[in-house]
Amino acid sequence: MRILYLLSLMCFCAGTCIQAQSIVHDGLTRTYSVYVPAIYDSTQATPLVFNLHGYSSAGWMQELYGDFRSIADTANFIIVHPDGTRNAIDNQTFWNAGFMPASVDDVGFIEALIDSLSEKYTIDSNRIYSTGMSNGGYMSYELACQSKRFAAIASVTGSMTKKTKNNCTPQRAVPVMQIHGTADSIVMYEGDSLINSLHIDTTVRYWVANNICDTSPRVSIVPDIDRTDGANAVHYVYQNGTNGATVEFLKVFGGGHTWPGASYNIGVTCKDFSASEEIWRFFSQYTLNQFHTTATEKVQNRHVSDLRVYPNPSSSELILSLEELPIKSVRLYDLNGRLRIAKDNINQTNTSIAIQDLPKGLYLLCVNNGITLQKQQVIKQ
Repeated sequence: MRILYLLSLMCFCAGTCIQAQSIVHDGLTRTYSVYVPAIYDSTQATPLVFNLHGYSSAGWMQELYGDFRSIADTANFIIVHPDGTRNAIDNQTFWNAGFMPASVDDVGFIEALIDSLSEKYTIDSNRIYSTGMSNGGYMSYELACQSKRFAAIASVTGSMTKKTKNNCTPQRAVPVMQIHGTADSIVMYEGDSLINSLHIDTTVRYWVANNICDTSPRVSIVPDIDRTDGANAVHYVYQNGTNGATVEFLKVFGGGHTWPGASYNIGVTCKDFSASEEIWRFFSQYTLNQFHTTATEKVQNRHVSDLRVYPNPSSSELILSLEELPIKSVRLYDLNGRLRIAKDNINQTNTSIAIQDLPKGLYLLCVNNGITLQKQQVIKQ
């Protein structure tokens, strides 16, 4: 409630508030606001950024707290701030991202909102992104898992639930940025069994595995510009993922449930970097079409889907076979994104990996033939 009071006061003092608009989706009237920079040109395709509020918050509050407007004014992108619906438990606004029983189709709503905005503005369909605070971060991960329309996502003080992870079917690399404080008391860094929220390290590892990035990150210390803010940050970058995808993680030591660089302190807020600036820097690297292979390309490149793995399930050994190109390397990950087996410099169309020492369960097999990276789920029985 403190952030609601502060932002309401700011809105009053500024003499202007955000005008809500609405669409009807799935029988519900859904509201949102849009920020269009003055330099917007309707003759030019323009990127679109979804900025999703946290639990019990609202779109206009997120616009003011996790603020991208000054960045959009120079980088030229449109920002949309949708509102969640109210849940049946405590009547608070929320996004249906796997941590409570709900039937609201928020993925469908957001995709419908993309279509609606595309009728009003010249949206670049290859440069649509989602970020959010807390529950908005959870929802951004839900979009990464369930929607095919986002080039990249970022989460600030959010994570994934076990439900979101277990139902995650991206079928492609999705660049992900995570920003999180180690002293977050709302979305705890170590995870939360009450809402089945994952440990932040587990969330990061999941996307490193999905994107087939290097498992050892490039690490740099964020300069401690403000030594009075009670926090400092380290930047981890997992590189060389499929089609150039990366995973970036800004770990804020001592940081609370807050947006780094925000103008309003609602807890320990890192002032050494701007989350909004870092997120846009991250987003601006990626376009959606770089992560998709068209049907024509698949016909022209028969080796895209020629991987055979047998026996599957297996208790001791997996045999891998390609029809044409040689296997260059193999990686096997568990469902927490941890690398369990690595085999390099193979250069044969057939190879095998021993799995008898692994625990029973489901694993992700990644095979590199020098041109494509092929993934297949395997079962150790």
